[in-house]
Amino acid sequence: MVVSANRLELLQIADAVAREKSIDKQIVIAAMADAIQKAARSRYGQETNIRADINPQTGEMKLQRLMEVVENVEDYATQISLQEARERNPDAQFGDFIAEQLPPMDFGRIAAQSAKQVIVQKVREAERDRQYDEYKDRIGEIVNGTVKRVEYGNVIVDLGRGEAIIRRDELIPRENYKYGDRVRAYVYDVRREQRGPQIFLSRTHPQFMAKLFTMEVPEIYDGIIEIKSVARDPGSRAKIAVVSRDSSIDPVGACVGMRGSRVQAVVGELQGEKIDIIPWSPSAASFIVNALQPAEVAKVVLDEDAERIEVVVPDDQLSLAIGRRGQNVRLASQLTGWDIDILTEQEESERRQKEFTERSTLFMDALNVDEMVGQVLASEGFTSVEEVAYVDADEISSIDGFDEDTAEEIQTRAREYLDRIEAEHDAKRLELGVADELRELPGITTAMLVALGEDGVKTVEDFAGYAADDLVGWKERKDGETKFYPGVLASFGVTRADAEQMVVAARLKAGWITEEEAAAEEGDAEAQDA
Repeated sequence: MVVSANRLELLQIADAVAREKSIDKQIVIAAMADAIQKAARSRYGQETNIRADINPQTGEMKLQRLMEVVENVEDYATQISLQEARERNPDAQFGDFIAEQLPPMDFGRIAAQSAKQVIVQKVREAERDRQYDEYKDRIGEIVNGTVKRVEYGNVIVDLGRGEAIIRRDELIPRENYKYGDRVRAYVYDVRREQRGPQIFLSRTHPQFMAKLFTMEVPEIYDGIIEIKSVARDPGSRAKIAVVSRDSSIDPVGACVGMRGSRVQAVVGELQGEKIDIIPWSPSAASFIVNALQPAEVAKVVLDEDAERIEVVVPDDQLSLAIGRRGQNVRLASQLTGWDIDILTEQEESERRQKEFTERSTLFMDALNVDEMVGQVLASEGFTSVEEVAYVDADEISSIDGFDEDTAEEIQTRAREYLDRIEAEHDAKRLELGVADELRELPGITTAMLVALGEDGVKTVEDFAGYAADDLVGWKERKDGETKFYPGVLASFGVTRADAEQMVVAARLKAGWITEEEAAAEEGDAEAQDA
């Protein structure tokens, strides 16, 4: 078969465009066919249903008008009766399309310009789709590119098959790039936008450092050593927690390398950023002690519910533990996911003494006892009047200097005090107008009813509008720090599970949900907790 010159030229153009834009040749040929269809409609009428086909092997072009077979013809440009259709195709049925061959057409200047715009648009869309599809799967990878230009501090990077941007806040401080510089960065987001896919790179992202270590340390690449978490103060200091799956391999030593060669390669890429390599531990206390290196820690106290930890350090280690402008403790907090409060041994001693004095005073006032008895109860570990009132009497009578009569008298006074406080709370509750039916909710105390009344809740329907967060509080993490927003019942030690049970019971009592829906909500809450 002989291919005419213009047909051959058409295929060569399609092939050249496909190679240049790194897209499929079929997409270019389809774009050309669409352009020819548009030009043909401008000649034969926009309402005409025209199909253009280009043979990808020969370049031969067919132009056809499609007409739908209908019972009643309303538009002779696009429809044809069954009788006429069967004259051309005896097997024609209603709903079929009859193709009528159209003669080849010469493109005028305007039609050619219009066709060119269609082809350019289709090719550009195909190029954008190819670029998006290629880079959306590369999120989390490191890429290399060349600086194309710098705009208002943002660096535009040529990746060869795409263009990316490193925004000013994603650059390491004091880093300067100019046209032609080689740059290595982390792909953290790819978005499909109106102007085309936007590839966002970062050199400050914590995972950029993790990926650099993966490239430098074969044991990390092979999965023998795992990077558990990373915290960075870009351009200044960073901490990385590592753990080895093989007990014979030291994870810290492997990441440092012979004479520090491996870690120095990463430090060099990060413009001299100091890196602390921390051994990870499943024990939160041990991990936090490691994360605060190089400071020495004397004692740690964990509060797992609030995800806070108190760290006690020797007086001379305080500035080292906190670091310059709080950098060391801030990075340790980001690395471990815990809020860290640092106290010196002297501060902790003063605080414990203050708590002891407060508890002693509480017992003296509530139980009407002298200072010595109050101090004895506080030193024995009692923290509240409730504990004293309802603990086994033997625990009190076994204290040196106390006998059974003394224990009975102390517990009697404690219960009388609690009854008096309960009566005061109930009076306050009535004054606030809180309904009696709220008492029937599981776990609700009179003191809680007062707190609810002060928050404007007076009926079961009011309470049913709460979410668990409104009761126990919630946490928001921002800039590596967790801020706690207390709920209405946060001071009463109510757990999230208890709060959810209260809310479900209130909604059930108010008729908002059925027994089946209540059971389903409790099941969902248990699944989330698990």
